[in-house]
Amino acid sequence: MSMKQQTIKKAASLTGTGLHTGERSTITFKPAPENFGIVFQRTDLDNLVQVPALVDYVVQDNSIDSLRGTNLHKDGATIYTVEHVLAAVAGLQIDNLLIELTAGEPPVGDGSAMPYVNALLEAGLVQQDAPRTYLVIDETLHFHNEKRGIDMVALPLDDLRITVMIDYHNPALGSQHTGLFSLEKEFITEFAPSRTFCFLHEVEMLIEQGLIKGGNLSNSVVICDKDISEINHEGIRKTLKIDEDISVGANGILNNRSLRFKNEPARHKLLDLLGDLFLVGAPIKGQILAARPGHQSNIEFARRLREYYKTQQLTRRYQDVARKGVVFDLQAIQRILPHRFPFLFVDRITEFEPNRIVGLKSVTGNEEFFQGHFPGHPIMPGVIIIEAMAQTGGILLLNEVEDPESKVVYFMSMDNVRFRKPVYPGVQLVFEVELLRKRTTSFKIHGKAFVDGDVVAEADMMAAIMDR
Repeated sequence: MSMKQQTIKKAASLTGTGLHTGERSTITFKPAPENFGIVFQRTDLDNLVQVPALVDYVVQDNSIDSLRGTNLHKDGATIYTVEHVLAAVAGLQIDNLLIELTAGEPPVGDGSAMPYVNALLEAGLVQQDAPRTYLVIDETLHFHNEKRGIDMVALPLDDLRITVMIDYHNPALGSQHTGLFSLEKEFITEFAPSRTFCFLHEVEMLIEQGLIKGGNLSNSVVICDKDISEINHEGIRKTLKIDEDISVGANGILNNRSLRFKNEPARHKLLDLLGDLFLVGAPIKGQILAARPGHQSNIEFARRLREYYKTQQLTRRYQDVARKGVVFDLQAIQRILPHRFPFLFVDRITEFEPNRIVGLKSVTGNEEFFQGHFPGHPIMPGVIIIEAMAQTGGILLLNEVEDPESKVVYFMSMDNVRFRKPVYPGVQLVFEVELLRKRTTSFKIHGKAFVDGDVVAEADMMAAIMDR
């Protein structure tokens, strides 16, 4: 894996028909500067919205079933079926691109990622100066959907490795598995050419939904899972643009179309997974194991991985020390928060997860507030305990923004504030804060303060992130 970011040397385009919309479309890949990321833009719309290729913008659209593809949306602009494009970009390890489209869906080509790969290779890859940022899997992460029988796991590994197993309990397909162990050596030849596939019973369902308007037997593999005497021959011939009679080949494929690989369906599922997981926003260093994956599960897993990645981003930016049990020391906290003595009440952060944080405050007799609260019987003011809890929560919330140094957290309200026990000099306060809800402009958190394992205070708080 290259440690430097990459883009392309020059623009490259290809034209064709969208798989589901059937619209004529031209996709143009353009070079982009360092740290730009992968961004889509529709040139057919008056409002030239740039849609980042991030899982944050994945939506389900009523006109196109999201289970049949991955769709992005931002400010009125929707980009349909992006997974094969992103698989090509991920497979070639490209970090920065502006991808322009003249319609809502990229041309499907032959149903694989190969047309995009060829266009990008023709444009040429160029290394940039900025270092590449990875999502590094350093603990085991699970995803399980019992209803669909889907399991996905991410394991620590200092490279990318993906293993996929599919099993549809269908004689024409059976169980298949495949594995990608090296993007450089295997992606272009072993996975990029694998085409999208579906079952014959699904074709009729997709036709009824008004989808696969651009589908045909040149850009998809149709696996026969029902007797052809039970299907709407005319409807399928018309939609898939089949001139000859419909038949089932000896290989179980509609009209005996040949597979490019014996396990081409499994390889295409891996290709889809590679593209969907690229929506995390960074290439992955880790081993991904997936049993019976689909777009919906891919996206749910990508959302979890992105939250994990965002936590790593903040940690790596400010974590100057690697002492055991310390995520952020005092110097790092001062770079994140605007507070200073005597109003900085967090000494260190010991745990940091996407929706949870733990901070510490050592309470000494030298604290200024003890001089007047209450002399001879010193008790830490409850409002300062809540302030320290809020500062801990502020660090958690600033993980939601790209440039935390330019932002500040304003707390708007507090509810259910409870003071359980007094806090005296000489103890250590432990603050545990969880993110309960996040909206466009506000966040709700719940915090607890502990001394020796006992809750001494807790509160619900609403906050907003503003420019400094």
